[in-house]
Amino acid sequence: MNFIDLFAGAGGLSEGFIRQGFEPIAHIEMDRYASLTLKTRAAFHYLKEHEKLEIYHAYLRGEIDQSKLYSEVDAKVLNTIMNMEISDSTIEEIFRTIDDNLKEKGISSIDVLIGGPPCQAYSLVGRARDPYKKENDPRNYLYQQYVKFLEKYEPKLFLFENVPGILTAGKGHLFEDVKRIMDESGYSIEAKVLDASSFGVLQKRKRVILVGWKKGINLFYPEFNEISHNFLVNDLLSDLPVLNPGETKDYHYHSSPNQYLMDFGIRDENDILVQHISRSHNSRDREIYKSAIKKWNTEKKRLKYTDVPEGERTHKNVTSFLDRFKVVAGDIGYSHTMVAHIAKDGHYYIHPDINQLRSLSVREAARIQSFPDNFYFEGPRTAVFTQIGNAVPPLMAENIAKEISLLLQGKLPRQIELTI
Repeated sequence: MNFIDLFAGAGGLSEGFIRQGFEPIAHIEMDRYASLTLKTRAAFHYLKEHEKLEIYHAYLRGEIDQSKLYSEVDAKVLNTIMNMEISDSTIEEIFRTIDDNLKEKGISSIDVLIGGPPCQAYSLVGRARDPYKKENDPRNYLYQQYVKFLEKYEPKLFLFENVPGILTAGKGHLFEDVKRIMDESGYSIEAKVLDASSFGVLQKRKRVILVGWKKGINLFYPEFNEISHNFLVNDLLSDLPVLNPGETKDYHYHSSPNQYLMDFGIRDENDILVQHISRSHNSRDREIYKSAIKKWNTEKKRLKYTDVPEGERTHKNVTSFLDRFKVVAGDIGYSHTMVAHIAKDGHYYIHPDINQLRSLSVREAARIQSFPDNFYFEGPRTAVFTQIGNAVPPLMAENIAKEISLLLQGKLPRQIELTI
């Protein structure tokens, strides 16, 4: 089975479908660095399939450059990644490229369309800061571009992912419009709010997952079974070297992979540690970090900004966003939600070890999003954090893709469905 990924980002959603045997026909992503991340991941999958992972490892160790890595990969594989904005002015060119890819592969139809338009416009936090509630944000209407792909390629099934804020944007009218035009395009649809923590991801992360299928086809919204376990966030972090602010420690782990890392595909014995990079922090922020960690460790309470001594505060606002300094609690089974704001500063993602007094490294943030250690992100640190914060956790995506694969093969019994 095959798929097209729209608004692909770093490829978290795509990663899950590839793991379940789906073949990518196209990834469309407007951000340059995210597109390069997609290319590098495509190189990984190609080299793994052809038993040439030593080339990929050489790239991770800095022994070969990006152009050399890409030269070892079939051009048809890299051509599936399109660094383009999806708009009225580009869509015909995108269609032509996809058609060429289909022709070259000898494929006559698309099985699945996946993706979610940029979600900042639907963010509840974003709307809280905007007196116009984001209702005039052009990103609110990118779903109309998504529907053009439905009408052009008529996939058997599609998956539309977004933040829960889409349900209430424009007093609910926006989501009603989304469902209406998808219905008019010939699809039965159903949407649910799913939490990544139900899929083995050590993070509370709620997302709207809308699934649509062509009318007349005997499909339905699959039932997803919750994965139960007793692992803690510390299980994600314990094998990584201790870092001081501003340090990088790549290539060598502190210890062997534990059961969580192996069972959930985060790390194996052959992996090379990369992008274990910490940002720098000033002494004032580190003192606040220490207070936040102590408060959690001793009282299991979060530091409020009003708890910070007045002389150490950098913001005058003490009535809202009081949780701007937040520890990633290592002693419970999930982190709070990872968002793209981590690219701006690390105050909301403080490492739980009081001996390190820093925010999460790039690799630690990627792990909280369930990206495996062999997943390399291209671009400067800020761009990489943005890619990670915006991504669909691959573990969540893989479990959804598994059920969709079984559904399309007619191997799923129909169950009682609950709609939002």
